[in-house]
Amino acid sequence: MARIAVIGAGMGAMAAAARLAVAGHRVAVYERTETYGGAVRRLARDGFRFDTGPGLLTLPAVWRDLFLKTGKEPLEDRVELVQVDPSSRHVFADGTEVALPNASRAGVVAALDEALGAGAGGRWGDVLVRAREAWDRGRRPLLEEPLWPNWDVLASREPYPAVPHKRLLRTRRATTLAEVGAWELRDPRLTALLESHALAHGLDPAAAPAYAAVLPYMEHAFGTWYVRGGIRELARTVHERCLARKVEFHFGAEVTGVLEKDGRAAGLELADGTVVEADLVVGCGPWRLRGLVPGRELYGAEDVRPRPEAPARGRVVVCLALRGARAAGAAHRTVVHTPDRQGELDALRRGEPAALPTVRVDRPDDPALRPDEEHESVVLTATAPPQGTYDWTAPGAADAFADRMVEAAERAVPDLRTRTLWREVRTPVHTRAETGAEGGGVPAPALAAAEGAYLLPANSTRVPGLFTVGGWSHPGGGLPHAGMSGALVAGLIVEGPDFRGSQ
Repeated sequence: MARIAVIGAGMGAMAAAARLAVAGHRVAVYERTETYGGAVRRLARDGFRFDTGPGLLTLPAVWRDLFLKTGKEPLEDRVELVQVDPSSRHVFADGTEVALPNASRAGVVAALDEALGAGAGGRWGDVLVRAREAWDRGRRPLLEEPLWPNWDVLASREPYPAVPHKRLLRTRRATTLAEVGAWELRDPRLTALLESHALAHGLDPAAAPAYAAVLPYMEHAFGTWYVRGGIRELARTVHERCLARKVEFHFGAEVTGVLEKDGRAAGLELADGTVVEADLVVGCGPWRLRGLVPGRELYGAEDVRPRPEAPARGRVVVCLALRGARAAGAAHRTVVHTPDRQGELDALRRGEPAALPTVRVDRPDDPALRPDEEHESVVLTATAPPQGTYDWTAPGAADAFADRMVEAAERAVPDLRTRTLWREVRTPVHTRAETGAEGGGVPAPALAAAEGAYLLPANSTRVPGLFTVGGWSHPGGGLPHAGMSGALVAGLIVEGPDFRGSQ
């Protein structure tokens, strides 16, 4: 039995902790804030409750597997999973609207044909078929196995199938998501639909590889799910599973250093001077561990390196407490697309919030989130530059962008402003305080191709006994990927460096 110290109580860290405890190890988690869940947080006020992190869940099988492998009680006995239908409603720049059925390719094709014109659904369906092929090619090496030592195989080969496009007597193949949209979808509304999945993760469609088409495919293939009571309930039940498996949690315990002995990780030093001895250390991402292990290289020249020094993009979240009942039949999630898509992308590239942002509107039909049936809890989310690139603490900066988000959202909910009792605005500054991420950035899922620009560092490091877990490590950000990260780290520790993922 090894003593394992885990830095941080994010979702990936807790997933690893529960699996390691079941394997017989003594696991202790040290979290600098006063609660668990990382970015999966909740705001509660005046009888209203809001998810301030992810609002929906894809690939629930990842978390079902965690509960299957760590005890007899399945996930559905601990939380209620609800398949959202429609999976999303979209309001496009020209006013066209479409509601996409959940996990039904035929239904989505029919809905798009009816809303956008004959042939639109077929073109979208064809892209999803090619995305499925890319998913099948990349799923295991990219998501279910530790990062290969010869990771450049993932970097140099584009798994998205080549579709020749002739222009000026030359044949070209899409290498970016933007090219997939422009050449294969040939409709600005379909292109906006495709690119909105990348934008939600802070990715630039003009730079993201064509493989990023797997992002909408995951939603269509595996469904979009809501956890009754809010996604924070998933964090709560994972924390409870850890406690049931005798994982120790120490909150308000900031880690200031990783101890070494005989060239390997041997424990932690806390801000209050406490020294914690351990046989193994699991950290919360290379970007943070670099400061905790000064003078040591976590990765070699041939390894995937941490992402560029510029922080990842973040999110602005506006929590709205509304008077009046939720409209019957309202979609859980509506994406209101910007009327100036190029302007939005250009602003983000400059490190500025968009004048006309794309906004995701979440309206859960959940009594647990509102004081009574005569009120409604609504969350608006938009991708935004991180703190530092843009100063969210400047007077009026956050409220000005929130005003623009509300204005955009009124294209989907026309009476939003007149119904608002109060609002709270959360920027990357809040994300930074809760997760410690540089600039309050939000990690994106790992993607194949693009010469490795969208891969993340491996879960094992060059320091023996030191591992990394969570969204800033392989296989990247997002709730499903966090759970996968925890499984990979546990496998590397329990089965050793030859571990190659679950069969």
